[in-house]
Amino acid sequence: MLCRYEIQSCFLLAFLTVTAFFISDAQGQVSPPTRLRYNVVSPDSVQISWKAPKGQFTGYKLLVTPSSGGKTNQLILQNTATKAIIQGLIPDQNYALQIIAFSEDEESKPAQGQFRIKDIERRKETSKSKVKDPEKTNASKPAPEGSLFTCKTPAIADIVILVDGSWSIGRFNFRLVRLFLENLVSAFNVGSEKTRVGLAQYSGDPRIEWHLNAYGTKDAVLDAVRNLPYKGGNTLTGLALTYILENSFKPEAGARPGVSKIGILITDGKSQDDVIPPAKNLRDAGIELFAIGVKNADINELKEIASEPDSTHVYNVADFNFMHTIVEGLTRTVCSRVEEQEKEIKGTIVASLGAPSDLVTSEITARGFRVSWTHAPGKVEKYRVVYYPTRGGQPEEVVVDGSLSTAVLKNLMSLTEYQIAVFAIYSNAASEGLRGTETTLALPMASDLQLYDVSQSSMRAKWNGVAGATGYMILYAPLTEGLAADEKEIKIGEASTDLELDGLLPNTEYTVTVYAMFGEEASDPLTGQETTLPLSPPANLKFSDVGHSSAKLTWDPASKNVNGYRIMYVKTDGTETNEVEVGRVSTHTLKSLTSLTEYTVAIFSLYDEGQSEPLTGSFTTKRVPAPQHLEIDEASTDSFRVSWKPTSSDIAFYRLAWIPLDGGDSEEVVINGNADSHVIEGLLPNTEYEVSLLAVFDDETESEVVAVLGATFARTTAIPTTVTTTSTTTSKPTTAVFRTGIRNLVIDDETTSSLRVIWDISDYNVQQFRVTYLTAKGDRAEEAVRMVMVPGRQNTLLLQPLLSDTEYKVTITPVYSDGEGVSVSAPGKTLPLSAPRNLRVSDEWYNRLRISWDAPPSPTMGYRIVYKPINIPGPALETFVGDDINTILILNLFSGTEYSVKVFASYSTGFSDALTGVAKTLYLGVTNLDSYQVRMTSLCAQWQLHRHATAYRVVIESLVDGKKREVNLGGGTPRHCFFELMPGTEYKVSVHTQLQEIEGPAVSIMETTLPFPTQPPTTPSTPPPPPTIPPAKEVCKAAKADLAFLVDGSWSIGDDNFNKIISFLYSTVGALDKIGPDGTQVAIIQFSDDPRTEFKLNAYKTKETLLEAIQQIAYKGGNTKTGKAIKHAREVLFTGEAGMRRGIPKVLVVITDGRSQDDVNKVSREMQLDGFSFFAIGVADADYSELVNIGSKPSERHVFFVDDFDAFTKIEDELITFVCETASATCPLVVKDGNNFAGFKMMEMFGLVEKEFSAVEGVSMEPGTFNVYPCYRLHKDALVSQPTKYLHPEGLPSDYTITFLFRILPDTPQEPFALWEILNEEYEPLVGVILDNGGKTLTFFNYDYKGDFQTVTFEGPEIRKIFYGSFHKLHVVISKTTAKIIIDCKQVSEKTINAAGNISSDGIEVLGRMVRSRGPRDNSAPLQLQMFDIVCATSWANRDKCCELPGLRDEETCPALPHACSCSEANKGPLGPPGPPGGPGVRGAKGHRGDPGPKGPDGPRGEIGVPGPQGPPGPQGPSGLSIQGLPGPPGEKGEKGDLGFPGLQGVPGASGSPGRDGAQGQRGLPGKDGPTGPQGPPGPTGIPGAPGVPGVTGSQGPQGDVGAPGPPGAKGERGERGDLQSQAMVRAVARQVCEQLIQGHMARYNSILNQIPSQSVSTRTIAGPPGEPGRPGAPGPQGEQGSPGMQGFPGSPGQPGRPGERGLPGEKGERGNPGVGTQGPRGPPGSTGPPGESRTGSPGPPGSPGPRGPAGHTGPPGSQGPSGPPGYCDPSSCAGYGMGGGYGEPTDQDIPVVQLPHNSYQIYDPEDLYDGEQQPYVVHGSYPLPPPYSPSSYPSPHLAQPEFTPVREEMEAVELRSPGISRFARKIAKRSLKTPVRKRANGKKPSH
Repeated sequence: MLCRYEIQSCFLLAFLTVTAFFISDAQGQVSPPTRLRYNVVSPDSVQISWKAPKGQFTGYKLLVTPSSGGKTNQLILQNTATKAIIQGLIPDQNYALQIIAFSEDEESKPAQGQFRIKDIERRKETSKSKVKDPEKTNASKPAPEGSLFTCKTPAIADIVILVDGSWSIGRFNFRLVRLFLENLVSAFNVGSEKTRVGLAQYSGDPRIEWHLNAYGTKDAVLDAVRNLPYKGGNTLTGLALTYILENSFKPEAGARPGVSKIGILITDGKSQDDVIPPAKNLRDAGIELFAIGVKNADINELKEIASEPDSTHVYNVADFNFMHTIVEGLTRTVCSRVEEQEKEIKGTIVASLGAPSDLVTSEITARGFRVSWTHAPGKVEKYRVVYYPTRGGQPEEVVVDGSLSTAVLKNLMSLTEYQIAVFAIYSNAASEGLRGTETTLALPMASDLQLYDVSQSSMRAKWNGVAGATGYMILYAPLTEGLAADEKEIKIGEASTDLELDGLLPNTEYTVTVYAMFGEEASDPLTGQETTLPLSPPANLKFSDVGHSSAKLTWDPASKNVNGYRIMYVKTDGTETNEVEVGRVSTHTLKSLTSLTEYTVAIFSLYDEGQSEPLTGSFTTKRVPAPQHLEIDEASTDSFRVSWKPTSSDIAFYRLAWIPLDGGDSEEVVINGNADSHVIEGLLPNTEYEVSLLAVFDDETESEVVAVLGATFARTTAIPTTVTTTSTTTSKPTTAVFRTGIRNLVIDDETTSSLRVIWDISDYNVQQFRVTYLTAKGDRAEEAVRMVMVPGRQNTLLLQPLLSDTEYKVTITPVYSDGEGVSVSAPGKTLPLSAPRNLRVSDEWYNRLRISWDAPPSPTMGYRIVYKPINIPGPALETFVGDDINTILILNLFSGTEYSVKVFASYSTGFSDALTGVAKTLYLGVTNLDSYQVRMTSLCAQWQLHRHATAYRVVIESLVDGKKREVNLGGGTPRHCFFELMPGTEYKVSVHTQLQEIEGPAVSIMETTLPFPTQPPTTPSTPPPPPTIPPAKEVCKAAKADLAFLVDGSWSIGDDNFNKIISFLYSTVGALDKIGPDGTQVAIIQFSDDPRTEFKLNAYKTKETLLEAIQQIAYKGGNTKTGKAIKHAREVLFTGEAGMRRGIPKVLVVITDGRSQDDVNKVSREMQLDGFSFFAIGVADADYSELVNIGSKPSERHVFFVDDFDAFTKIEDELITFVCETASATCPLVVKDGNNFAGFKMMEMFGLVEKEFSAVEGVSMEPGTFNVYPCYRLHKDALVSQPTKYLHPEGLPSDYTITFLFRILPDTPQEPFALWEILNEEYEPLVGVILDNGGKTLTFFNYDYKGDFQTVTFEGPEIRKIFYGSFHKLHVVISKTTAKIIIDCKQVSEKTINAAGNISSDGIEVLGRMVRSRGPRDNSAPLQLQMFDIVCATSWANRDKCCELPGLRDEETCPALPHACSCSEANKGPLGPPGPPGGPGVRGAKGHRGDPGPKGPDGPRGEIGVPGPQGPPGPQGPSGLSIQGLPGPPGEKGEKGDLGFPGLQGVPGASGSPGRDGAQGQRGLPGKDGPTGPQGPPGPTGIPGAPGVPGVTGSQGPQGDVGAPGPPGAKGERGERGDLQSQAMVRAVARQVCEQLIQGHMARYNSILNQIPSQSVSTRTIAGPPGEPGRPGAPGPQGEQGSPGMQGFPGSPGQPGRPGERGLPGEKGERGNPGVGTQGPRGPPGSTGPPGESRTGSPGPPGSPGPRGPAGHTGPPGSQGPSGPPGYCDPSSCAGYGMGGGYGEPTDQDIPVVQLPHNSYQIYDPEDLYDGEQQPYVVHGSYPLPPPYSPSSYPSPHLAQPEFTPVREEMEAVELRSPGISRFARKIAKRSLKTPVRKRANGKKPSH
């Protein structure tokens, strides 16, 4: 258990390991512990022991307090613990101790004491002088003669010791291993004719240190043990066990027949591979295995390896210091077993141990089969039949009498292949096994499933039963998306084959699956599907009493169970939707409708279970009726009467207007709606008037205007008239009569090309009517052309052809015999060419789909449909249908393909605009295609079945000669093997899925058959054979790097030694696997005075040609100039022309035998900063300190030193391992702040560095924090991006930390944007960090290992502060289980996630991209970015001190600021004379121990051994699903239905499952003005502008006017509280003032010396690096004063400290191949498993985005806010310093590292990646906000305290150290507190 404490004393906190003694519980009251005792176990550790109290209690509280003051440290222990170890103590410090026993409600009195380590040791030494302890031994020295057990048996044995040499052991502990081996060997009588001892050491790859027959005496073996070299590497124990079986226990290696075989394994950790099969092979070969574990070894793994019994064959100690404690017990056991084995071997020497033969299987069923064989020779007592599943499982056995030759294997799993072995058992031995395989049959399944008696909530299922079944399990679940998890299960007995399924949802499709159960095993599933009946809708919808604003609905009731009805009525154009609910009625009147509008009505029946499907219909409201029969009569000279006929009873009033035709003002009067006439008075005499009338109804609608012409009479005059009958003269009035002849002119029946004109004839004296029409914007010149004469009795006319969507003015003039009457005009408008509406896609299949649409309101002539594939090349196809068709089935399409579909309406005058959409066919192709069982002449392919496939066509094609073979397979076949192939040939395997006559696209993989095994070379007479190509080492199989060797060819080497270097190069390069562009590229430079390129990286593409070229290299000779050679490598080798690849590790290996005559430090340091990895190998007189400067860090991995050229073999394995691990890692090794770390410097990769940012569009450099760090402003829509293949070619690691130092700007938008994200080639997001400036949240997202999209969103006050406008440092720590957020070096939140899957490298990585962007050229947010790194460890954030932030900077622990100056520079004196030459350097480190003697001549080459036997089956794979079933056969194709009639316009249905993402809709209507918003928060403080480039000095201008005061700034974020007048602030201000003074004075001084005018000097320029110092030359004449140099950079860090012992962990193994087969229906429940770990589940997949709402009107500006409080100095522009500290306790994981080249990015034009038509980017779901998350508590800053270790009672109290004790920890960064770091070494879990 690991605890964290806040402690203020000055001792260190060590890791704590608890092991408790177990004691029996006592009954009684809680009493205190007694008998406190102390025992010193190490210089800083004390063991505390006590006696447990009587009675019942819960546990102990152990408290330790430093007497000098400090926080009390408390630990809770179980009630079974009676000992503990306290570590990390100071020997001369006093400590107070208390132990308290407690129960749930009370505590005992404390048992108290005090101790000091020095006092305890003094008492211990005093007691030792009185009584000597004979059993105490010193672990650091070999035991004296006679103190250890000696094996005196005459029996002899062959003992092979297998030693773990991995990095987790460390060199110090390996010395203790040598001491243990020395004591072990000393116990036996060793000799060539006695007991023989061989030894192998292993890590990543095993090696033989010496064979059994290598040494003939014990002294020789002991000497070899003492000189055993430390190997280093990973922990592959399984590989090593196989290795010693194949190499050590062989006759040629010294193994003797008839002699006991003993194997002893020593390891300190869990193996990184499987150990069970190799250990079993060793035991089966008669080798007795002992397993010794140290520290972190896995006791269960040791038991799997060792022979039985475990009690005598398995040993485990807590530390290497205690290995001596098991020597005697181990040697005694080995000695006794050697004696026993010798007796067994001598008793089993018989004439022949024949094995049985002729294995035959028969009587095969699903649960068993019979095995028969032919008897073995001799007297067989019994036969042992062993069997187990091939795919993994526990072996089982059957033993039968020796007289029998058959056995029945029972209770087997169905459809499973079993491995069978039959052994003949003699009296004291067993024969070899007779082996074979057999596969059981599938369990019989039920048949003829019928689903019947279907109702709205139930159905019945029946089937034919299966003989022998113990019962049936029925699973049923709805198929509707979102309800599929609502699965139910029923189990019934074997007698029932018919049951009812109830509680179902109406109108829902269910899948029903029946399993026949045979005990706990289930048969293949029998599946059927059926849909429950829907709820009854109403029927027979009718419309009546349809007016202009109302309509009456009637319908037939649905059912007696109906509760009511919901009526939805919508305008067919979709602009308005209304809804009303009514009770159990069958009629309803809709009111307040719009006239001349089509309405679609849907009526739903409402039930308790929900609502039914709708009954729909439509109607159109009528035109608002206009008044009729408008007439004028009773005319006089100044008035006339207007009369009309009302048309409706709901008229509110009339508007009556009149106007003289010859000009004048219009007049109007409002008349009550009940009137039908009105007298207009006050008119002019003899004047013609136009009179118009309209009706206004109660709902405020208005009718059309009707008009009529009328005239008043002229005033009367007297005309004499003679009347014959009388003589009276009378006067008679005359009247001017106006003849209209026309009234009620109406234009209707509008179409796109015609109008109908209708009028009433009021005067039948009209002979003709003249009809003229022209466009409303036309001129009178068109009237002659557009005139039609119609007879006087005709009152209608169709005007055509007309323009569409055009307004016309129509005029009708009556023509009389004696002239024309009054003309009447009216406007009319033709309909537009309306496009179809509401495109729908349905009936998608693999080669067809159906599209439907709604007809436009205008009558059409038909429709034109155009469709074209989007993502594959193909022509656009089109077809035509009639106007009565609104759906079409498109056939002969490609499967899995998106199509662009356009529908045009055809009119007589042209086509409408297109109705567009996207449709996609189903994908007809297999998934998870993979290869397996790849051999020399055969290979197999497997895939996941397609659910509808009826057949597969599998094609294999040789990529060498193009030959093809193909085979057709059934639809249920998931695999196939091809034989008779060519060895070493690459093949392409393609699988085409077939469905009846349809065939889908090919799904392909590439695979290469194994090559011929290397044949043993023949021995020709002449010439000598070429050297054999060395095989690749396992650790180099995944290597992919650009590797350059720089070989010293100076005179000091000599010809002989140069040949040894060539041999070393040959062996090292020979260990590589693949050579060329797809693997490792190798170049060699030989250097002396000048470097010579022997060959470049791209020169050779095979290992054979490369090795041949190495042997041809000629010796050069000359002086030693290593620095020049390294520069040459950078400038010549590592270029694109020479074959350098981007994103690939770059490795240099420098081999030299002397000190360089030029500078190597500068160029090697620069190249390491650029991402190069250096290995330095020194020989003889090489300068070790120079090698350390050349090599990368840590030096123990990158620097090698040997005494002479013959010793290259000692370092060869280590060098190859380290180089290949560097070349194989996902994360490169880069340098940051003087430290090496595995990760990515993202700023450099995006080009955001000082030398290259100008080439990145949309980016500018500005001052960052302290105004000395540069930062980069990403302007709006900069969209800075790089291809992923250049940044992360191998993807991301499983654990990593993303670090940003950034600032949100005032113009950063409020919408969410991705601070950084990786997109695939379809621009779909894969992983990234999203900031929501509006919602003030942070979201991390990625795809987990199952391929599910997952997001975690963080919010709260700590998250919100990063949006307030200051610089903040953000760490996003991602592990396999959690995501942590650390802001400004303080953890603020942590959430659970699933382990991530890897990413695609085919896309791009983008900075600042807006979440709603839809393509590669879209928007990005503006922000400032100062730092961006990805570190391949989860501990980086814990080590960061946030030195870049003013509020957190600690001057004592943080490095100096860039370009800091000192005031003393002003008084710097002149340069002094050069000093005398330095003396000789310090002698280098001591070399490795030399070989015992001169190397003997090489022996003759041995013959190649015969191939080994077939290995055992591999370990059990991961368990599959509870029932992994084959897919059922496809159902029969249903008959095609008749084409239905076009339906009426539908209405919105009930909420269905989410559909596909639709195309973006049209912009919504603007919303109404909103109310005035609340006062907004003050905006963030602006940032200081960047200093500009100094301009040319201009003439001084006149004094300007005083400017108006600027607006007050917004209130900034409250900063950290600083020290009052802190010294740090004073120093910073003084430093800046000093720097400006010095630069200003130096500039003026320079201008005076050079007599030139001084230009303006910028005091904020970024200083350049210092120049390289030259060699001192002869003193020249006094020169002129030079101009001042630029400010230098800080010096390089000092020499690294002592290297740690801990190595890097091994590489993570590749994920296994997925299982074969499709997922069947849910299987029966398994047996109850162990209790699972409680953990929050991963978030579900994101929902589909909702539709975008209409944009609202811009609201009025808010009122001005109150003045803010006084501002403060923004951290980004002030040099203020605060005091900060670390937090928490660091944890670390060592990650394998390789280097990534510097500038591994390109200035990238997005056009390069987005060729062709831009595709719309689909946003895959939003980023959901989880419920509020309470941040976990996080420890406060603390110093170290002691920790406690309870101890087990099985052994003496010992110190148990975790792998991360600080003295063994690899140095990662300088720390002010030596806090121990907990590590996982080599993938091994730390002890707890």
